[in-house]
Amino acid sequence: MEYKIHPHVELGEGAEIGFFVIVGEPPRGRKPGDLKTLIGLGAVIRSHTVIYAGNRIGKNFQTGHFVMIREENEIGDDVSIGTGTVVEHHVRIGDGVRIHSNAFIPEFCVLHEGCWIGPNVVLTNAKYPNRPDTKKNLRGVTVGRHVVVGANVTILPGLNIGENALIGAGAIVTKDVPKGSVVYASPGVFKCSSL
Repeated sequence: MEYKIHPHVELGEGAEIGFFVIVGEPPRGRKPGDLKTLIGLGAVIRSHTVIYAGNRIGKNFQTGHFVMIREENEIGDDVSIGTGTVVEHHVRIGDGVRIHSNAFIPEFCVLHEGCWIGPNVVLTNAKYPNRPDTKKNLRGVTVGRHVVVGANVTILPGLNIGENALIGAGAIVTKDVPKGSVVYASPGVFKCSSL
């Protein structure tokens, strides 16, 4: 199999599709073609990437290898998602966002325009994991415009990271981050800044 494009997928002109890519994979309970999938002009989708159905993706989209993008996300223009990264369903990603390799972006997260997510970053959304009501209590992380999140950072569920903030490598973020702040260490230590 070179690659597989399911029914009801619209790929923009100039798309480059690598070997073993799947686009428009139906989520559980849906049939191929039930959900429309749109990918804008000039996409580069590298080998072994799987993009589920119902995604709306802008122009100049790029993936690394082995990327998983679940269903019904809104992804802007000029977005790059690195090798081994998982983006769960119902995520919103703004224009110009860069997500590096091996990141995890769970359901209901919002990544605003121009933010930068380093390698091995884990955003979380389960306030009460492994309970009968876990799914009812999922709260995604909101990352503001032009935030930089360093490598190996973990951000706890439902937090808001203000625009132009900087999260240093390895930090564990346990509370909201005001705009323009610097956070470092574990648990996160806050330092006001004039970024």
